[in-house]
Amino acid sequence: MADPTVVFITGASRGIGKALAETYLLRPNHTVIASVRNLSSPSAQALESLSAATGSRLLLAKIENTNPTDPAEAIKQLQDAGIDHIDVAIANAGGTSGRILKPVETVPPKDILDLFEINAMGPLYFYQAVLPLLLKSTKTPKFVSVSSAAGSMGNMEMWGANRATAYGLAKTGLNWITLAAHCGTKELVAFALHPGLVQTELGSKSAREMGLEDAPTTVKESIDAILALVDAATREKTSGKFYDAISGEELPW
Repeated sequence: MADPTVVFITGASRGIGKALAETYLLRPNHTVIASVRNLSSPSAQALESLSAATGSRLLLAKIENTNPTDPAEAIKQLQDAGIDHIDVAIANAGGTSGRILKPVETVPPKDILDLFEINAMGPLYFYQAVLPLLLKSTKTPKFVSVSSAAGSMGNMEMWGANRATAYGLAKTGLNWITLAAHCGTKELVAFALHPGLVQTELGSKSAREMGLEDAPTTVKESIDAILALVDAATREKTSGKFYDAISGEELPW
């Protein structure tokens, strides 16, 4: 049998991350690495009960997104377990706390620092740890950042993203890191995507703050769109760009 396709997904305990892990596991000959904060948590146990296709398996990795050493330690443990390459790394872990809509005029500076650590520094720690194994992929290595339309400076006024200062600024930082990865490592496909306003805990909460009854995009719709984008991604056509996964359109940084 050919070497398995190895996919590493952060923030896989719930929402988009869990759905990505579940969907990749249903593909034959895949090793899916899913990061959780606590390996003994109910969410980790739920991941371990997911069905897997022939030749596929799940490995759990402990990563607290704001801990700068967790990703490197997770990679070391995975190598000890026989993982010698990674084909796709998806930096999905992120989030917010409290109300997301806080304009630049009144947002507490601590909110900006806290969300930048979660949504930009966490993925940076992950990227630096995972890159050596990505470069050992015999396929096309891909680093995918799950960002947000709130991080698009080009569309800020049109979308009113200035109201989500801390979250938007943090996702802009993630976008910068992603573009820098594209520029700095020519062997890599690196791009950012907006998964849609999705019916997850965070997405539904954000939708209600915006006056909507619920987020408009189902988890399945988002996952199907994300995987179509990731599967088709190439260095020439996709890397170094920011996409709306739902529409497939490129977004301005």
